[in-house]
Amino acid sequence: MVSDLENIWSQSSKRLKRSVIRELLKLTASPEVISFAGGLPAPDTFPKEDLKDVLIEMMDKESNFVLQYGTTEGDLILRKRLVENQYRPIEGMDITIDNLVIVTASQQALDLIGKIFIDPGDKIIVGAPSYLGGLAAFRTYGADMVGIDLDDEGMDPVKLEKALEEMKAAGEKPKFIYIIPDFQNPTGITMPESRRIKVLELAKKYDVLILEDSPYREIRFEGEHQKTFFALDNTGQVITIGTFSKILCPGLRIGWVIADKKIIDKIVMAKQAADLCTSPFTQRLAARYLEKELMGDLLKSTVAKYREKRDVMIEAFEKYMPEGVSWVKPQGGLFLFMTLPEHMDSEKLFMKAIEKNVAYVIGSAFYANDAGHNKLRINFSYVDKETIKEGVKRLAQVIRENM
Repeated sequence: MVSDLENIWSQSSKRLKRSVIRELLKLTASPEVISFAGGLPAPDTFPKEDLKDVLIEMMDKESNFVLQYGTTEGDLILRKRLVENQYRPIEGMDITIDNLVIVTASQQALDLIGKIFIDPGDKIIVGAPSYLGGLAAFRTYGADMVGIDLDDEGMDPVKLEKALEEMKAAGEKPKFIYIIPDFQNPTGITMPESRRIKVLELAKKYDVLILEDSPYREIRFEGEHQKTFFALDNTGQVITIGTFSKILCPGLRIGWVIADKKIIDKIVMAKQAADLCTSPFTQRLAARYLEKELMGDLLKSTVAKYREKRDVMIEAFEKYMPEGVSWVKPQGGLFLFMTLPEHMDSEKLFMKAIEKNVAYVIGSAFYANDAGHNKLRINFSYVDKETIKEGVKRLAQVIRENM
């Protein structure tokens, strides 16, 4: 080992931090611990038999192709399927396959977007709170993240405009506004279309890109689907990220970016330096699965299961949680956000929860501005309904004992 290893790390590597969730999951490895911490889909939603059938057929007919290198832009069949069967007819996006690149899950999309846009010290705007994987990706490239508070409809446009105006007065311009509009991670909040229009108008007024992260959009339990930022715009002001991780299975590691062709071209160049291409094997497997029109029934089944689990969790909260604790009831997705009394700290409470064999994610992990200490995120998709009841009972006991 070299003697000066600590002195030769790059500046970007020094900004790296271990994922809070991944580190917390190590503490929940014991089978006695009921974990609400991860963002894991339920394994019983994975279409194992259908994928097995598709896989056998694919290997019989296309093995030479799927076992070879692929193009950086992604599998042509998969890109066409996403554009022509999903985004143009259903979502109303004015795009072609040249506006879409396949990536190795949405986390790579966040990293590549950070790589092509962010220089050290650049301002970007994020929700307060926001997805910690996005915060981690942007932090690696030295972003100065400005958190905008959320209300019941998502990012507050009044506070957003105030921040944009202050930056403009200081001669600064954020590289983009990062938003998770559907069943936001971690809060579960959905931004209504009227709010999206206001935020989009501000982005246009101040000439700023919107980065729309949409991994949960199809997992809606109730209410009306809201138009994507991209569909509301259709002028190139918006970059949209999608993924199969929550709606098909995360093991495929397939995501995509939709954007103006100039942005896609830059992402392709960055991706070529990162991994050359996303696995042709898993891309074609997903493409053939979509061709068999199996996704609709899978989504219906998944939505029904997760809706039941959400309802069971909310009922358990209402039954067991002490007064002074509140939570969001999401219209879809995988998470809800809990607020403890102001004097409580979910990080200090965490180890006491582990002692009671229940786990969650601390709220401060989702804030770029050292806030959210009395918040915590709960996942309801992974564990079964009876375990949800027991886990909530344990968590309520921990909270009550420490109030």
